[in-house]
Amino acid sequence: MAITACFLWSTPFVGIKIGLQYMSPLQFAGIRFFLAGVLIMLFFGKYKTYLRCVRKHFRYVLGIGLLQTTFMYSLFYTGLNMVPGAVGAMVIGSGPLFAAIVAHFAMHNDKMNVRTTTGIMLGLAGIIIINLGRQASGLGNTLEIVGVLLLISNNMVSGIANVIVVKNKREIPMLVLSSAQLGIGGFLLFLISIPIEGFQLNRAFPTEFWISLAWLSFLSAAAFALWFTLLKRPGMKISYLNTWKFIIPVLGAVLSWLMLPDESPDSYAVVGMVFVAAAMLVMNHEALSKIILRRK
Repeated sequence: MAITACFLWSTPFVGIKIGLQYMSPLQFAGIRFFLAGVLIMLFFGKYKTYLRCVRKHFRYVLGIGLLQTTFMYSLFYTGLNMVPGAVGAMVIGSGPLFAAIVAHFAMHNDKMNVRTTTGIMLGLAGIIIINLGRQASGLGNTLEIVGVLLLISNNMVSGIANVIVVKNKREIPMLVLSSAQLGIGGFLLFLISIPIEGFQLNRAFPTEFWISLAWLSFLSAAAFALWFTLLKRPGMKISYLNTWKFIIPVLGAVLSWLMLPDESPDSYAVVGMVFVAAAMLVMNHEALSKIILRRK
């Protein structure tokens, strides 16, 4: 489930870059996540139960929606609009590092050890190599640095949201929580975007825009439903679960290089990806060893 969710999350960088050619960041994000929330609601199907749960836990759902969708994805879309898709994928892929740091201070049973600390250092080294390399080679600019900082802030907010979901003891189905927080957060993001960016749905868009929006909405619905379900499993550690997100930067960068005509790999990006991949292996060493032993 974690691998499937992370595979889905590795694909949006191309779709977002396509969509941002035709629509401003906040409005595009708001529409995407509102539609994702509707899709999960339709899949859940029990509409009376759905509405009853949302009413009962409305303040909690609203808080998660504001944090996890409205605020976090404001940072994400604005930051991604300032950097190449491959760089964005690799910075977002460092999310496990920040999730581990947040969990260390917020969860009594999820403290960092030598392995997680080593993984964090390797991952951070990868991000630094990627971004300093682009600056040194003349590919980057000040705007990119701001974009990277916004994406790192997005990672921190994501870690905080994960902690809140894990620590919450309310009995609310994860499909309902995923749907409601995406729908409410996306709708609020859309409303915020209108005075800032103007209303943009009153004009025609090409087919590739609608295809990218449809895919982005579907993957958000599927990935968040899987992720929230995993977060609520008994004994699940945020630091461990989030290490699977290291899959995202590699797949996201490769897809960006393959599908976006103005993006291609450079030596700094490749070296940075090696460090990030090493971080994933270090932090998942125990789990990978168990899988290998079971197969033997």
